[in-house]
Amino acid sequence: MAEPFLVIDGVTKRFGGVLASDAITLSVPKGELHAIIGPNGAGKTTLIGQLTGEITPNAGSIRFAGRDITTLPTYERSMLGLARSFQITSLFQDFTALDNVALAVQAHAGHSFHFWRNARDEDELRAPARAALERVGLSHRADTVVASMSHGEHRQLEIAMALATRPQMLLLDEPMAGMGPEESARMVQTLLELKKQYTILLIEHDMEAVFALADRISVLVYGRVIATGLPDDIRANAEVRQAYLGEQEAVTVNG
Repeated sequence: MAEPFLVIDGVTKRFGGVLASDAITLSVPKGELHAIIGPNGAGKTTLIGQLTGEITPNAGSIRFAGRDITTLPTYERSMLGLARSFQITSLFQDFTALDNVALAVQAHAGHSFHFWRNARDEDELRAPARAALERVGLSHRADTVVASMSHGEHRQLEIAMALATRPQMLLLDEPMAGMGPEESARMVQTLLELKKQYTILLIEHDMEAVFALADRISVLVYGRVIATGLPDDIRANAEVRQAYLGEQEAVTVNG
């Protein structure tokens, strides 16, 4: 196994009396797609927030690409190559898909946001934006206004925006949330291609997608990692079945 690319060591976060992250420890080798699953309220999005710097842990450390990033601000983590997609999309609805991705390129390059109009004319912004759209299967929708695109296309677009920042690692927070079967299937194919190039930490409720994509899976319950292992190990883990998957769902994913 490759050396760990992301190392989370004893990360703990409290919100008042709620222990959202309970000494979480796990590592993700370079090139791995590592999925984190767990019921609602398990602390998955809180963990992602700590990885991106939006939430400061009360204890523990986070290392990325050999560097301690525990106290680094969000923009510095982005510059190091950590890119996040969000559980709820945040897009400029009146702009085209290409405009949105060009703005992501521009922001990562450090330009002031009020220069967004120039992003429509500058090839150094739009060329990588078009490349990112192609990676997620949206090149044919480049000039489409976001408001007229489907929910699934919004999720694809958000990943394109993450890719536009030239990341080393993608943090994907429920990219298939709200999708129908066909849209989910397209997203799985997109992620299968992306995992060939990027290290990915994936949070997802769609168990069929998780077991199709993940190299390893960690199960988070009440802020605590109760199991980490290969997909087959997680399927067979009695504690996981009891705490999250349920016997019936475990049988389903085995089938």
